[in-house]
This record gives sequence, C-alpha cells and structure tokens, in this order.
Amino acid sequence: MPLSRRDMLAATAAAAALPSAAFAQAAAAPILKRRVPQTGFMLPVVGIGTAIIFDFENDPAKLEQRKQVVRALVAGGGSLIDTAPGYGNAEVQVGNAVTETGLRSQLFLATKFSSRDTAAQAEAELKASLTRMKTSYLDLQQAWNVSDANFSLAQMKAWKAAGTIRHVGITSSMDGAYDALAQVVRREKPEFFQINYSLGDRDAEKLLLPAAQDAGCAVLTNLPFGRNTMFKKVAGKPLPDFAREIDCTSFAQLFLKYNLSHPAVTAVIPGTDLPQYMLDNLNAGRGRMPDAAMRRRIESWFDAV
Repeated sequence: MPLSRRDMLAATAAAAALPSAAFAQAAAAPILKRRVPQTGFMLPVVGIGTAIIFDFENDPAKLEQRKQVVRALVAGGGSLIDTAPGYGNAEVQVGNAVTETGLRSQLFLATKFSSRDTAAQAEAELKASLTRMKTSYLDLQQAWNVSDANFSLAQMKAWKAAGTIRHVGITSSMDGAYDALAQVVRREKPEFFQINYSLGDRDAEKLLLPAAQDAGCAVLTNLPFGRNTMFKKVAGKPLPDFAREIDCTSFAQLFLKYNLSHPAVTAVIPGTDLPQYMLDNLNAGRGRMPDAAMRRRIESWFDAV
C-alpha cells in the first residue's frame, strides 16, 4: 500500500531537509516547465505560496526553515515564489530568505498590490514591496482581488516598460467576482491570471479557466489544497490504486497533478513551510500527468471519499 504523505515525509525528513535531495530529484527527472503564452518565458510548474507560513518576525528557526524551502525549490528545478503585502510579514521574510540564500537570480518573484488603489497608492505599494523584498525588480506584479469589470492594466504596463516588473497579472480568490474577472481577462488579456482552484473547488472551470486560456494568460492556481481541508478529508485513508498510474506517491502530488492536468493551468503555488513538503510538491511536476479520463476518475474518487 502506498505510504501516506505523513509517513513518507517522516521517513525521509532528515535527508529531505538538505538541498542535495532536491538536486538528486532534479537529476533523476527534471521538473516540467510551461511557456507563458504572451512572453515565451518557461516557468517551472510547481512554486510556493507564502500566505500565513511566511508571516512571522524575530524567529530565526522559522527563517532557517524557509531558507531551506527556498534552497530546495531552486535545487529541485523550481523558481516561483508568490507573496503579497497583505500577507503580514511575508514579503519581508521572502526578502530575507532570498537575500540570505543568495538565490535571487534563480527565482521568479511575484507579489501584488490592491486593485482598489489609486495610481499614487499603487506606485507607493510597488516601491514598498521592492524594499521589503530587497530586490530592484519583480518578475510578476499582480493586481490583487480584482472585482471591477473596468479595471485597467495601463499602470502595470508602464511599470513593465520602465523595467521595474517583467510580467503583469491579476488575481482573485473571491467567487463573487468571477463575472467581472472574466470581463477583465477578455478585454485586458493579462500575461498572468491567478485564481483559486482545486479538486475540492472546481468553480473556476466553468468560466474563468476557459476565458484565461482563450486570452493567452498563464494561469497560477492558489489554494490547491483548499486551505488544507482536502488533506483532512483523506486523513487516514490510503492513496487510491490509480495514483501509481500517474506516478503519485502522496496525496499532495495527486492534488497538484490534478490542477496541472487542466489545459489552462501553467503552475501551482501551494503553501509550503518545510523543505520536505517542498520536495514532495516538486514531484508533482514530474512523471505522468492525468489525461481527461483520469481527471474524471480522480473527481469521482474524491467526491465519494
């Protein structure tokens, strides 16, 4: 019987805490990369979300853990770290971890500003994010929780033209904004579109994922574990037998591969606070992916659990 995520990680925790384990994974099977349609950038499909888990201060032990996560991400072939000023101290701690590991040039750093900001507020927020993250540019700046159907990307495009940011995007995790979001996606065609999507929350499939695909957006999916509710649902249960058919050895990999198998999805950004979780998640970007039939099989299994 396949090991559970907890059992597998407990058995390998000592080795997994070291970047050498991630290098070994990458050497055995490089992580999948997908093209950002509008720019051609090749983005590794598994990254890190930083809400809550990077929100701390004056805790050297936590910072060291997060630095190991970043090292494991890069050693394993990943690069994407997504954060926001609304995540408490997360931008500061991302900046500390990136600076102290010396890995800025190998990372794709993404953050956000409030979509309700005035132009002056947005400018100030961008400068503050650059300061907190200790970087001179952002790989991706995103308008956070867009809910106005008339939202414009003009200011972000000016930042990109000036070289301060390299990609522009919009985000949401609010179901009530979906109609407005679809209008913005179709009209503005952002380079990136970030939305909440998971095996436990498939609402984005109905309107937003098809709209983003049609508009040529790279899609990032947040909350791919449903704020850990999905792990609670399968607690104490074995991996389904079909998991081996798509090279999954943990529930985390199964959940992430489900997201990555949607034709619109470019990358997943699960919250990741421990290096062993980072190594486990990275393996979702390797091996066989579910086809349409397997996706239906996964959905049927999950709905019946």
